[in-house]
Amino acid sequence: MKRRNTPSKEKVLSILKSQNYAMCHDTIAEQTDDINRATIYRILNQFCEDGVAHRITSESGKQFFALCKSCNAGEHHHNHLHFQCNSCEKVECFKSEINISLPEGYQIENFNGLISGFCNSCAPN
Repeated sequence: MKRRNTPSKEKVLSILKSQNYAMCHDTIAEQTDDINRATIYRILNQFCEDGVAHRITSESGKQFFALCKSCNAGEHHHNHLHFQCNSCEKVECFKSEINISLPEGYQIENFNGLISGFCNSCAPN
């Protein structure tokens, strides 16, 4: 489905492009004074539906969004691990893909692999 491009979508997309890590709704909302929170959430959901971004759900249930940088139109590769720092809470996508073998008759629709610990900036010495 072709969606209309709007200044709000362009702004949210620009914010996502400006970072090399996944961002939560609150962080994006802090960077936009002129877009209401419901609109931001709707835009992020549309980006996920359209394959522009993917959603990472943290252990607490908080959602983070990252651009689909390695996906081609209609072909998405989301079977990679994510890492969330317990200190700074930054969520990063790891580029290595995961192969998951399921029993016959099962089909994967979504994968959300999250590892938590300390990133290289926050790790204790």
